[in-house]
Amino acid sequence: MAVYTHVSAEALGAFLARYDCGQLISAKGIAEGVENSNYLVDTSAGRYILTLYEKRVDTSDLPFFFAMLDHLAARGSPVPPAIKDRTGQAIQQLEGRSACLIKFLSGVSLSTPTPAQARAAGVAMGEMHTGLVDFAMVRPNTLGVDDWRPLLDQCGRAMDQIEPGLFDRVAAALDTVEARWPRTLPVATIHADLFPDNVLMLGDRVTGLIDFYFACTDIRVYDLAVMHSAWAFDSAGLPLDPAVGRALIAGYDAAHGLSPEERAALPILAQGACIRFLLTRAWDWLNTPADALVTRKDPLAYLRRLDTYLEQGDAIFA
Repeated sequence: MAVYTHVSAEALGAFLARYDCGQLISAKGIAEGVENSNYLVDTSAGRYILTLYEKRVDTSDLPFFFAMLDHLAARGSPVPPAIKDRTGQAIQQLEGRSACLIKFLSGVSLSTPTPAQARAAGVAMGEMHTGLVDFAMVRPNTLGVDDWRPLLDQCGRAMDQIEPGLFDRVAAALDTVEARWPRTLPVATIHADLFPDNVLMLGDRVTGLIDFYFACTDIRVYDLAVMHSAWAFDSAGLPLDPAVGRALIAGYDAAHGLSPEERAALPILAQGACIRFLLTRAWDWLNTPADALVTRKDPLAYLRRLDTYLEQGDAIFA
């Protein structure tokens, strides 16, 4: 989450008048993340999240995202569906952006999960995948393996401003990942971004899965690899207690199941996840407006993760 587009109190009040959600009390920009502009909105009727969709989100994809959330909510998943206005519309316009008012979920995101919390998060992903088995809509992954080479080329040698030699290191790793990518594994609807800050928890209980704006159709177990790359390391990209990563995978396996082929593919899928997030972070690092209220994320944290996966191989998933 972030704030690129500023919303006046007058514009927000007029926006809220379309809904049965009370009168505006306060609104505060949320600086975490890099994708959209987000506000925490309090009204006389409760608390909401207001999201304005910025350049990376194609607004033509919003019906897919919200249909996915409605589908999961109907099956009991702890997800935040968009709130519809009095005419039944979820997608609005505000300050020249597509915008939605979204249900607020209680809970906190974790910085250092315990094994018990990681297991609960793995279970939540497994249950989410089970709930999506009969979800019929399809959205290609616009940041999938075939998009990483063009993004690397777009970043170009400017990446070496972040770390000398970074472009060549990523290019070499991508050569390996592209050659070994397991394209015959089962494909499904996935979250594709289930970092700790996109999972809300109270104690060891998951209370919310949020930020579905990278959700897409791709290799199902790639979702777990992305999650492992986020949960099994600290914010600097250094490994946590190996029990955290093991618990995450065990929780997923218990809730949904992992085939031997999927388990064997986790190392290369995790390397791919590292390249994907390293590249998008590098692009943001090089291109984020100086005056944006946004927390830039360190690309090198994913280089360190990639190095760990390359050094430890299959052992990190054992």
